[in-house]
Amino acid sequence: MRSLRRLRPYLKYVQEQKRAIAAAITYGALYAATSGLGLPTMIKYVFPPIFDRTGNPLDSATVAMIAACIPLLFLLRAVTGYLNAFYTQFAGVHILESIRVDYFRKLQTLPLSFIQNRQTGDLISRGMADTAQLQSCLTLIANDGIKQPLTLLAAMGYLVKEAIVGEGTGIVLICLILIPLAIIPVRFVGRKIVKRAQQLQAHLGSATSVFSENLTAAREVRAFGLEEQQTQRFKTLTGGLVNAQMKIVKYAQALTPAIEVISAAGIALTLFLAYGSGLSLDSFLAIVGALYFAYEPMKKIGSLNNELKRATASLDRLEVVLDEPASIADLKQPQPLERATGKITFESVDFSYKSGEPVLKDISVDIPAGTICALVGPSGAGKSTFANLVPRFFEVTGGRVTLDGHDIRSYRLYDLRRNIAIVSQDPVLFNDTLYNNLLLGRPEATRDEVIAAASSAFAHDFIQLLPQGYDTVVGERGALLSGGQKQRVALARAFLRNAPLLILDEATSALDSESEAYIRQALQTLMVGKTVLIIAHRFSTIRDASMILVFEQGRIVAQGPHAELYIQSPLYRALYDGQQVNA
Repeated sequence: MRSLRRLRPYLKYVQEQKRAIAAAITYGALYAATSGLGLPTMIKYVFPPIFDRTGNPLDSATVAMIAACIPLLFLLRAVTGYLNAFYTQFAGVHILESIRVDYFRKLQTLPLSFIQNRQTGDLISRGMADTAQLQSCLTLIANDGIKQPLTLLAAMGYLVKEAIVGEGTGIVLICLILIPLAIIPVRFVGRKIVKRAQQLQAHLGSATSVFSENLTAAREVRAFGLEEQQTQRFKTLTGGLVNAQMKIVKYAQALTPAIEVISAAGIALTLFLAYGSGLSLDSFLAIVGALYFAYEPMKKIGSLNNELKRATASLDRLEVVLDEPASIADLKQPQPLERATGKITFESVDFSYKSGEPVLKDISVDIPAGTICALVGPSGAGKSTFANLVPRFFEVTGGRVTLDGHDIRSYRLYDLRRNIAIVSQDPVLFNDTLYNNLLLGRPEATRDEVIAAASSAFAHDFIQLLPQGYDTVVGERGALLSGGQKQRVALARAFLRNAPLLILDEATSALDSESEAYIRQALQTLMVGKTVLIIAHRFSTIRDASMILVFEQGRIVAQGPHAELYIQSPLYRALYDGQQVNA
């Protein structure tokens, strides 16, 4: 019952498929009636008159009609069983789709810190394997959760009727008492399976994560000769997966034989008591048939209990995502924002990825609209975190960030981010056409606007040389393009977006001289009239900055133009001179 209560919030997915489920229940009830009630009734009341040679024997036509009822009964049982399974599966696949979409949708709303602190492969496993397990369980609830209990009730109803009006009342009552004994192995196996199911899903998540990581790092694996090492690593994880699976198999497969032994003991006891009481053969066979149709559902209900336990383990993993608070969300009545002017202010801002480990400490700074502001400092000083707070990729843990005088938390997320364009050090392109990748900058843009943006980023010429031009599929993460080409596509998206705020995360690093020249020229045009944050790893990229912020251990220790900082800030001078020596 506890497992069913855990599933209660997810029964909304069943509600969405109520018509299909209703059809499945109806056909399941008909299947139960033909099985648990129809067959014992035929054994008791239909077959005996055929073989009764005394009195008035039945004529051939009547016997033929009775005989025809047998395939008709089994035809009805088969058709209703088929339709029950069909509508159950129909509901099941749609339930699975809804669960996965909701899981995926929730991931889109969670802060980047949540994603970054977890293995990608494990999150994929939760969204695919664990939702499939939950779908399997919900499907079984809709199927065997109705059909099998009804079959059991129908069989027990027949036994109760025989105990009241038929012969062998004492035998029937003993049979009814024996049926609950089948619950004992069901409960024992259920307790064993739940822990094993949690281990299984965890092993599956780890194996999926290694698989995903290996494919992402395919070039590095080959470059360092790690093929065999990676294979052994994966083999070790799949070995743990196999062990966890076999532990579940060991207990789950023991359930059916255990119930069958109990069933056989019940039938043997019935036979012994029937012999001692002089019970007629037809009554004995009918009782045995009813017992069979009582114990068979018990096996199925036991399997359903096992699935509930496995679903509970999957729920534990899914709820890590589904129940995670959406800490970055819109207010009920957000502040309207059309096109920002671009004035950014940090007011006593603190930020921590983990409690007690501050990354930014008491940051206060005004960045006027139209300022080209460079962020410099040692690695890990907080530059990227500072920039990522502006589009609310992370939420401040103290103080506030304002845009045009209003707290950025007062704006609708979509409106805020629509006013920001980002060109990262390693731009991501989706496995789609170049045109659709460019269109991400502004989905409503016309084809002429897309081409104009590509031209401004010096991407139009190389795009035309591709096999299908703008309709060329670029591969996963833009694998078919060079680093410089991907960077120019990212710049074209920024041109198309034409947002008043621009964040550049070292957009010219790791490029050949020709690509760097193109991108620098494009950036000169792109930055005009915009507020720009440049996360600078190389000081050659900040030549156009009118304002420089120097970060050290999460604090801004100096700010101003280059000439002033070079004289007044020892850290800035050391960083600058160090790069000049190594240039």
